[in-house]
Amino acid sequence: MAITLFKEVRYDLNTLIANIDLGIIGLPDIQRPFVWKNTKVKQLFDSMYKGYPVGYFLFWQTPLEGGGEKGIGTEAKQKAPSLLIVDGQQRLTSLYAVLKSREVVRENYDKEKIVISFKPTTGEFEVPDAATRRSPEYVQDISVLWDPETDIIDFTMDFVSKLTASREVSDAERKKIQKAIGKLKTLESYPFSALELLKTVSEEDVSDVFVRINSEGKKLNQADFILTIMSVFWDEGRLELEEFCRDARTAGSTGPSAYNYLIWPDPDQMLRVAVGLAFQRARLQYVYSILRGKDLRTGEFSSEQRDKQFGLLKTAQSKVLNLTNWHEYLKAVQQAGYQRGDFISSKNNLIYCYLMFLIGREQFKMDYGTLRKLISRWFFMTSLTGRYTGSPESRMENDLASLREAQSAADFTTIINGFITQAFTSDFWTINLPGELATSASRGASLFGYYAALDVLDARGLFSNLRINNLLTAGIKSKKSALERHHLFPKAYLEKQRITDKRTTNQIANFALVEWGDNIEISDAAPAEYLPVQLAKLTHEDRLIQYHHHALWEGWEDVPYRDFLEERRRRIAEVIQEAWKKLDA
Repeated sequence: MAITLFKEVRYDLNTLIANIDLGIIGLPDIQRPFVWKNTKVKQLFDSMYKGYPVGYFLFWQTPLEGGGEKGIGTEAKQKAPSLLIVDGQQRLTSLYAVLKSREVVRENYDKEKIVISFKPTTGEFEVPDAATRRSPEYVQDISVLWDPETDIIDFTMDFVSKLTASREVSDAERKKIQKAIGKLKTLESYPFSALELLKTVSEEDVSDVFVRINSEGKKLNQADFILTIMSVFWDEGRLELEEFCRDARTAGSTGPSAYNYLIWPDPDQMLRVAVGLAFQRARLQYVYSILRGKDLRTGEFSSEQRDKQFGLLKTAQSKVLNLTNWHEYLKAVQQAGYQRGDFISSKNNLIYCYLMFLIGREQFKMDYGTLRKLISRWFFMTSLTGRYTGSPESRMENDLASLREAQSAADFTTIINGFITQAFTSDFWTINLPGELATSASRGASLFGYYAALDVLDARGLFSNLRINNLLTAGIKSKKSALERHHLFPKAYLEKQRITDKRTTNQIANFALVEWGDNIEISDAAPAEYLPVQLAKLTHEDRLIQYHHHALWEGWEDVPYRDFLEERRRRIAEVIQEAWKKLDA
């Protein structure tokens, strides 16, 4: 007989709800973003009411079950959870939220109570709208049926009385209503099957099981596991992460907040920073086991080990979510010329560079001014080279390993500068970077590096008296963008030259940032036609400066197009290098 990694257990809904309240089942989703639409919750209750099967639950036994230990931040629970929900989280959250009349947190981090209405005369469920809310035909919120203060007989009589006041109710209807409400109430006895994976099963195997049996095929990652166990043993920590991420994207706060225009992080991203700071690890492969209380040398689990590791994570997370640290870091990013989140091609880069910032600040006690300059240079290099794209965990793991040799702020700075020197070779500036600019992609590290360079150099828009950093200010919204990408050689002009391939006409080197009004004025005119009109707006000195910053030269308008592209790519690389030297000064 084959040995299975699970056992099958039967539950009724009442027992599931009670076990969540006791803490036997760890259900994190009341605190984490809930993605089901209310219509799907309505369909769940409709299926249960009709007696249809609605699926099973997949639980995972925790290694410290049955000991009565309390998790960090679970004082309201009577026991530490012995089961973690792996599959069926949204379904179980729906059931718990409705039966207990609890709010859920939506993806935008707004809290909402799920309200489902029920029409006893037809047995229909509805998500209430204006019409149903005015109608006495509906039980407005079925949650009231499972309120301990609700007497089901009194409730039914009151419902019938109110309905009778609006229309005539026959005896047959009255009996039908009584039966329907009673049947709905008995859903608390609805039977469920659960598969419980044994506590010896690894998180990798749990993820594999989930993928194989889940129709959506969503891969559970290590961050999912860690966020789940945080909800179980340190729910305040999980809530702090989510509140920070909600505040980061919500303007209008009257006090200090994480709000900014560069990044709206998700909890798993901020978790990676906290884990990196606490354990000097970028790979999350072993962190989940550590937080479960596993000694990686012996393989044994203990609550003491678990509490110790959570203590390290708790301390690190307080540094990660510290608003002064957060905003000082964002200043470093802006100092590197990156003023807008949509001009940053890698969110991983933002996250991992924040970890570097925190190591410098918290481990080596660097002052903010010195650290900002160092990290602005680090961010410029890592963004331009795509250091944390491809295999970001592996790259960051290697970087952290190198930093373990540092004993002081001076050592830390030396190691960071060493990484930069290795990346910014002479070949990078003269060969690699011009080659990376040979693309028509509208987003990319080299293009955004050029925009950042223009900001660092305090350049103006081409043919404009307005500075790039003013025109690119984040948060300003209008019908027209302040700056637009203008084809230096317009497409209509190139078509006349029989150059129609978009990969050629839309090369990065054929674009310049101009004010939208100038872009409209230029339209499809040939360079030799529009250039005199535009240059007439500038003094001779301004013309020389703008040509330099925008990688142009006298007579460029008369150069064969493909030769123009090659020369301008080289000059753009030189402008980016000039900005780097300014940051490095």
